[in-house]
Amino acid sequence: MSIVSVYTKVRTFFAGLRFRPRFYVAAGCIASLYIIAFFFLWIQVIAIVTLVVLVALALLDGLRLFLRRGIFAERKVAERLSNGDDNIIDIVLVNHYPFTVHCQVIDELPEQFQQRGEGTLVRIHAKSRKRLRSKLRPTERGEYHFGIINVLSRTTLGLVERIDRCGEALTVPVYPSFLQMRRYELLAATNRLSEVGIKKIRRRGAAREFEQIREYVAGDEYRSINWKATARRSDLMVNQYQDEKSQPVYSIIDMGRTMFMPFEQMSLLDYAINTSLVLSNIAMLKDDKAGLITFREQIASMLKAEKGRMQLQTIMEMLYNQKTTFLEANFEMLAATVRRSVHQRSLLFVYTNFETLSSLKRQLPYLTMMAKSHVVCVVLFQNTELNSVLSSSASSLEDIYVHTIAEKFAYEKKLIVAELQRQGIYAFYTAPKDLSVNTINTYLDLKARGVL
Repeated sequence: MSIVSVYTKVRTFFAGLRFRPRFYVAAGCIASLYIIAFFFLWIQVIAIVTLVVLVALALLDGLRLFLRRGIFAERKVAERLSNGDDNIIDIVLVNHYPFTVHCQVIDELPEQFQQRGEGTLVRIHAKSRKRLRSKLRPTERGEYHFGIINVLSRTTLGLVERIDRCGEALTVPVYPSFLQMRRYELLAATNRLSEVGIKKIRRRGAAREFEQIREYVAGDEYRSINWKATARRSDLMVNQYQDEKSQPVYSIIDMGRTMFMPFEQMSLLDYAINTSLVLSNIAMLKDDKAGLITFREQIASMLKAEKGRMQLQTIMEMLYNQKTTFLEANFEMLAATVRRSVHQRSLLFVYTNFETLSSLKRQLPYLTMMAKSHVVCVVLFQNTELNSVLSSSASSLEDIYVHTIAEKFAYEKKLIVAELQRQGIYAFYTAPKDLSVNTINTYLDLKARGVL
């Protein structure tokens, strides 16, 4: 064995060795005995014996930990995480020791979570395994870098600690909320959307297209009887219709500075992106076509409305890297792009955030231009921070001023919605956490009314 390999092993051994506080307390007590022995010589014997015992116990404790295979740890994490949702992270610990050990598990989490705690304390029996489950909620999209898993093991004696560095560093991408999308998809498939607040909307004069002529059965509407086919067949025949399908539904996301505002640790852009993914999936389940446009000072991306699972995957990949800027969004360019590229009459959900009536009026001509050829629905965000201000009581002159300003902002939001509706543009404003539910309800309502 070469000197270099011996040096490496010794260095690795000492790098993984750490004395516990219990050892230092005992060493401090022995040092105190040696000090007292300067005045009482007979105590020196006790100090020497105690030191020998401490060194022997520490050596025995270290040999038990380091002469065998230690603790093996492995992190179980999905290939991608869902933004804004609780994602399950598992750490599997395997004890190779023939005795029970006490462990402190410190997982090097991505810097975005800003969690640097003392780790998790766990007790693992001999030759057994234990699973530690935790939940992580990312609040922004992008790449998350996990480090290694540090396992600090000690015996019941607790004088020496062994440090095992397990697992490998890995990078996990955080995508728009596909967990939320799957939940709504499952509820839609089982007709349980009402459980999350989706209303059951009765169709009122929805657009219908002819499907086939069939024989009359009890319960068919008399107005659907086809008298010419009845005369030819000598049996009552009726026209069968189906709801008009393959209508384009576009999610248009403003990525300007107004969408950088955070609510509950997530930006408005991330709320809009998560809802766009859910809406696109629901629209395709309804046999409509889903498309996407993102814009800021220029058009960032555009995807023509289509159907199919590959379309949904493409939308997810496009939404993954979208970022806000601190510039104002260019609605004029948006209107020109829609006029040039979207030829079929479509339902356009525009996610933006006008804070004042004057900011709306600057962009209103372009929204009105799009509304001439398409059905435009502007989605505005409610400032939930104002609700807590408005619900609190005013106890000073400063509080009265704050209440007055908060009421002015809340009232101006209502004026913005009223102005949009006066111009023939559908609009609603909602709390960020209720965005998906309210957007789907609006889509189903417009679909039922046959506005396309």
